[in-house]
This record gives sequence, structure tokens and C-alpha cells, in this order.
Amino acid sequence: MAGNGTNAVRPRLKRLRWLGPAMMGAVVGWPGWVGSEPPELPPFSPRSGYEFARPETRAIQDDEFANPGLFWIERGAELWRSPAGPGERSCHSCHGAATAMAGTAATYPKIDEVVARLVNLEQRINLCRTRHVGAEPYPLESDPLLSLSAYVTRQSAGEPLRVRIDGRAREWFERGRELYRERVGQMNVACTQCHDQRVGHLLRAERISQGQINGFPAYLLRWGTVSSVHRRFQFCNEQARAEPLPIGSDDYNALQLYVAWRGTGLVVEAPAVRR
Repeated sequence: MAGNGTNAVRPRLKRLRWLGPAMMGAVVGWPGWVGSEPPELPPFSPRSGYEFARPETRAIQDDEFANPGLFWIERGAELWRSPAGPGERSCHSCHGAATAMAGTAATYPKIDEVVARLVNLEQRINLCRTRHVGAEPYPLESDPLLSLSAYVTRQSAGEPLRVRIDGRAREWFERGRELYRERVGQMNVACTQCHDQRVGHLLRAERISQGQINGFPAYLLRWGTVSSVHRRFQFCNEQARAEPLPIGSDDYNALQLYVAWRGTGLVVEAPAVRR
């Protein structure tokens, strides 16, 4: 698994300067199942990227005959029952029907108690393969891994995001919040500048969203494939002319936890379609 060098959360992006606290606003009621009192309020009521998408993009997502993400979900359904490893075991061998995974994707990323670190859903799938199946992990961002991740996520469609930020997850959450506010790259911009301060404005003919990730892994029209949220983070870094981090890195997991927390209560969309 990528990013396994240490259990500590280590900075990997050059800190240029701190931003001030995110602006406060009206939010949905804080749900008790998040695990602790909120360290701050999200800047406004969370809204899915679906609401900011073009009508034609929303139409593709809504049409189960036209939504290309369903090809990955069908592949994931095949892989769920495909035996692997010396014992010829599959996901189905342990979990039974995939419906047993309902609600699971809405809780990731989370701390894995065995490795004592934050992992996202794709990494958890790979841990299952190595621990319980005895098979090699899938390469990160590979079609088989994203297909299984999309299929598991599909079982949580309509479930609200509810990541935990207490206990061991707290230091990862704080690192993610720091990264979200950190200016990076030659453009000297931070996530918060677009996704908190300029929501709804146009950028290159696209409406700026809140940067919510309740639709990932999502089918990205610009790439013609299903992509993880880490690949989307890389794209944002590239747009800021900053060096992207590796997919599966500790810092991207920390950022994913913070961004998922910002979307607390948004329902999982699977498969989502984004530009």
C-alpha cells in the first residue's frame, strides 16, 4: 500500500503561508454519529457537485442506460465473486452478497486498527486481498480496484457521509484541514479559495463547486474513465502548478478525510458523473 513509510502524518507540501479561519455560515444540524463535537463549523450547508454540474452532465448521471460509470460497477460485481489467491477465495466468500456493504463507503477514510493508520476504501480493499485472500494488491488507480471500489460504493448509494474524526483519526483530520487551507504551487492558491470563497463563480466556463467528494469514485468526462478522489486532488494540484502527491499518500488521505467531513450528511452518489 502506498504511503506506508511511517504511522505519523508528515507534511509533504511546502507551506507558503497560513490562511485565516474559514468563514462561518448556516449548516445542517451536526449528527451525533460523526464521533465528536465539530472542531469548527463547515463554511456553509454542504451541496453536492451534482448541483453545480451542467444540465447535460446531470442527465448522463441520472440515466442508467447512458451513465458510463455503470460499466465499472458491472465489472466490480464480477470481481466480487472472482476467486483469487491460493485458497481461491473471493469477497463473496467472506461477506456474502455485496448488499452487506451497505453504508460502508460512507464511513471512509477511516483508521485501520491493524496498520494503525488512515486508509481509504481502495486501500482497504487491497488490505483485504493481502490479509484474507492471500492475493497481490491491485495497483492503485487500476480498473479492477476502481471497479470494486465503485461496486462497494454503489451499495451505499443514498446513505449520508459520516466519517469519524475522533480518536486516532483526529491528527489526520487536523492535517487535512491544514492542507485544505495551505497555499501551494506557482499559482499560490489553496483549496479554500475556490471551494469556500468562490463557490458558484465561473472558472474556464465551469461553475465552481464546493469540492464535495460524495460522488467518488466518479466517472470523469474529461478523462473518459472512473477516477478516485486522489486523482482528482492531483488534477487540482496540477492546475495550481504544484507538484502532485502520489495516489494513496498519507497527505491525500488526510485531505480526503477533511473534505469528506465537510460533506457530512451529503448522500453517496454512485456512480456519479463529473466533468
